[in-house]
Amino acid sequence: MRARNEAEIVACIPQLRRYARGLASGREQADDLVQDTLERAWSKYALWQKRGEVRAWMFGIMHNLFIDRVRSQRARPEDSAGDALPEVADRPRQFDRLEIRDLDRVLQRLPPELREVLLLVGVEELSYQTVAEVLDVPIGTVMSRLSRARERMRAELEGHTVINRIQRVK
Repeated sequence: MRARNEAEIVACIPQLRRYARGLASGREQADDLVQDTLERAWSKYALWQKRGEVRAWMFGIMHNLFIDRVRSQRARPEDSAGDALPEVADRPRQFDRLEIRDLDRVLQRLPPELREVLLLVGVEELSYQTVAEVLDVPIGTVMSRLSRARERMRAELEGHTVINRIQRVK
């Protein structure tokens, strides 16, 4: 039984690393997030209620850990990851690399709640329902966040300045 549990958790590591790299601003932070997720999953595995797949459960753990870190960083001076990426000399043969760098820079500028949904749906290919369960939000919220994330990414990649607007619904 222990070997099966361990195999289920280990099988999720590549997807967890990919998701963490999208959420965190650097490789070290992403590795720390994966490590903390694995530690928590292993220590709490007996509490998992086996509703759905273990991968979604682990994404939920990572989401909660990431949100906790975002909240704790708000109390401290913030390091802006969006502008801290190193500049690479523009050469024609590096066009693909530059596009990926620009995409990553724009992705890191998205608010965490939009970035999470975009990564879980677009990269991890989870269903809207699974993402809603992982993030503990209604499915309509997932679709709305995904739409806003895609629109902001498109606008910024086209060179338009995106202004954060707060709309008040009465």
